[in-house]
Amino acid sequence: MDDIKDIQNVEVASEGKQYIVVRLGSEQYGIDIQYIDNIVRMSKITRIPGSQKFFKGIINLRGEIIPVMSLRLKFNLEPDEYMNSTRIIIIKLESQSAVGIIVDEVKEVVTLDENSIEKTSAASSNDIDIQYLSGVGKHDDGLITLLNIASVIIEKENDKA
Repeated sequence: MDDIKDIQNVEVASEGKQYIVVRLGSEQYGIDIQYIDNIVRMSKITRIPGSQKFFKGIINLRGEIIPVMSLRLKFNLEPDEYMNSTRIIIIKLESQSAVGIIVDEVKEVVTLDENSIEKTSAASSNDIDIQYLSGVGKHDDGLITLLNIASVIIEKENDKA
């Protein structure tokens, strides 16, 4: 009978969502892998005057011009420090063109099932606006803050000031 329970648990785990785990400072964040188009090394970013403070500029990726934003600045954290591990993750949402986000490091891909994910509450994070979060994932002995990447990238009209 225990064998049947083990098989059922494996099936549930295989139905989980995959997230790419990235690091910003000392925190780990998860991005739903279905939105990730590419991960590239840090490259020269051309600044665009008059843009929001978190908008770093644009890059040319194989002939495609892609706007790049800093998650650190978007989340009101300390400014980016570019290191060898710094990456630009190219995100493609259905309704938007590609956008790059700068992260300190890409760590791993994890699969989280529904039992491993807690929905966020107002007390979950005081560093990041709650609208940017979709939950908190429990993986091994650590926690991964799961980002609602669509709300991170798509600006509301009143946020453009």
